[in-house]
Amino acid sequence: MGHRLSKIYTRTGDAGTTGLGDGSRTAKDSARITAMGDVDELNSLLGVILCEDLPADVRELFTGIQHDLFDLGGELCIPGSALLKATQPARLEAAIDHYNADLGPLKEFILPGGNRAAALTHLARTVCRRAERMTVALATAEPVSDVGRQYLNRLSDLLFVLGRWLNKAGGGGDVLWQKGRNA
Repeated sequence: MGHRLSKIYTRTGDAGTTGLGDGSRTAKDSARITAMGDVDELNSLLGVILCEDLPADVRELFTGIQHDLFDLGGELCIPGSALLKATQPARLEAAIDHYNADLGPLKEFILPGGNRAAALTHLARTVCRRAERMTVALATAEPVSDVGRQYLNRLSDLLFVLGRWLNKAGGGGDVLWQKGRNA
């Protein structure tokens, strides 16, 4: 890491711009900054989930994902950079297969809920989907790594599976949607 923050406020963003990792400046409401913010929010939410009582393997998985998301944020911060490896989405696929193997087939839509860790994981899935949408939108105008987009797509799938798995591991099950329940 070349530069360490010794002064937190710089006043350089007071006019509505912020610096990117390559030294350029961009508007704080640009697609790139919005995508970076969504990835950062997702990473922070995973930090909240890590405050829960989780099985050691899930804890290790989430911690690794946090590091990957920081790398993705770096990619977004430095236009044209590639920090994620092509093997990282495949690692998520392997985790999806592993945790999904313990779950029954889906026959109904499920609601985000159940135990607290599962509900937070479902919330992380929705934040991940937003980060993915924003990264895809950014990619229509500026270069973004294919691996980063693939990673977010696989991660949202993994978070869905882990939400289900955490409910089962906690002694519960899926919260099923009941069409017309309040009709």
